Amino acid sequence: MQKSKKAILFLEDGFFFIGKSLGSLGETSGEVCFNTGMTGYQEILTDPSYAKQMIIMCSPHIGNYGTNIEDVESDEIHATGFIIKSESISPSNWRSQETLSDFLTKNKIVGIQDIDTRALTIHIRKNGAMRGIISTEDFSEQSLLRKIQDVPKMEGQDLAIDVTRNKKTILCKTKNPLFKISAIDFGMKSNIYEIMLDNGAEVTIHPANVKSDEVLSGNPDGIFLSNGPGDPAAIDYAIETVRDLIGKKPIFGICLGHQILALAMGAKTFKMKFGHRGINQPVKNLKTSKIEITSQNHGFAVDEKSLPDEITVTHKHLNDNTVAGIECKNAMAYSVQYHPESSPGPHDSRYVFKRFFEMMKENA
Repeated sequence: MQKSKKAILFLEDGFFFIGKSLGSLGETSGEVCFNTGMTGYQEILTDPSYAKQMIIMCSPHIGNYGTNIEDVESDEIHATGFIIKSESISPSNWRSQETLSDFLTKNKIVGIQDIDTRALTIHIRKNGAMRGIISTEDFSEQSLLRKIQDVPKMEGQDLAIDVTRNKKTILCKTKNPLFKISAIDFGMKSNIYEIMLDNGAEVTIHPANVKSDEVLSGNPDGIFLSNGPGDPAAIDYAIETVRDLIGKKPIFGICLGHQILALAMGAKTFKMKFGHRGINQPVKNLKTSKIEITSQNHGFAVDEKSLPDEITVTHKHLNDNTVAGIECKNAMAYSVQYHPESSPGPHDSRYVFKRFFEMMKENA
C-alpha cells in the first residue's frame, strides 16, 4: 500500500478541503458529484457513465469488503477521482483480492480521504455539481483557481464517443439464441448485456457512432440504447441514428439511452442541479402505482413539458417529480432513466427487461 500524503480537494467556487491521499499521487480534475449508496463502490468506479467525474461517497466508511476482478462494469475505472471520509484498510470478505486503495493505485486514480464528506455533499446539494481538482502537489488557491477554469463543464460534452467500444462485438452464450439484439454502446455496463445473454439473447454491440443501416443489417429482433456519460444533447449523431430507427424495431433505452430516445422524438433535456446517483432512489410506476427503489446515475433529465403528444410518461422520480420512464404510443419504444440491471442496487426493476423480451416476441 502506498504511503498517504497531504491532499487537497478544491472546488470552482473556492471551497476546499485538506485531507490525505487515497490511491495514486498526483493531480486530477472533473465534475464533483455525490453517490448516496452505502455499497457498490467498485461497480460505481468502473461504470463508464462516470467518465470525467469525481465521486463523493456519502457513506462514511468505504472499502470494507475490498475489491475483486468480478465486480466490475467495464475493463477500467472511468471516474477521474474518488472522495471518501475513511477507507477500511483491512477489508473483510472471502471474495476480496485487494484493498480499495491498491485498486485505485493500480488504475492510477487520484483520490482523497479524511475530509468531511457530509459537509461537502451538503455544499454540492445547495450550490449544484461543480468542477473540482484533487491534488497532492499543488496547494496554492490562486494556482488551483486558474487551473480549474480549464476543466471543461459537463454541458455540451459528448463523452459517449470517448468510452464506447471501437468495433462491433457479438456476444452469445447459446447455440440457438431466442433473440437477436442490436445494442448501441454509449458506455454500456457489462451487467446489462449479461442479463440479456442469460435470457437467451445474442447481443451485437455497436460503437456509439454507428449508422442506422448497420444497426439493422443483422435483422435484429430489438434495439437497445445503453447508458453512458456526458450531455445527451451533444450526441447529435446518435439522436439522428435513433430517429431513423424508431418504428422499425422494438427499442429499449436505459439512462443516456432514455434521454437520446426522448431527444430523437423531439423532446428536450436539461442539466440537473446535482443529479441522481445512488442505489436508493424512489421511483413510482404510474401504470401500477407501485414504488420501486432504484439504482440511478445521471446529471441530465428529460424535460417533461417538451415531450410530444405521442410520448407517455410511465415513471416519475419521487424526490423531485422528474421523468423516470417513457413510452412511445405510435412506436414500439420505451425507456427508463434509472438502471434496472441494478449493479449495484436492489432488483425491484428487473421486470423492465421482461417487457423488452415480450415486445420482441410479439414483433417476431
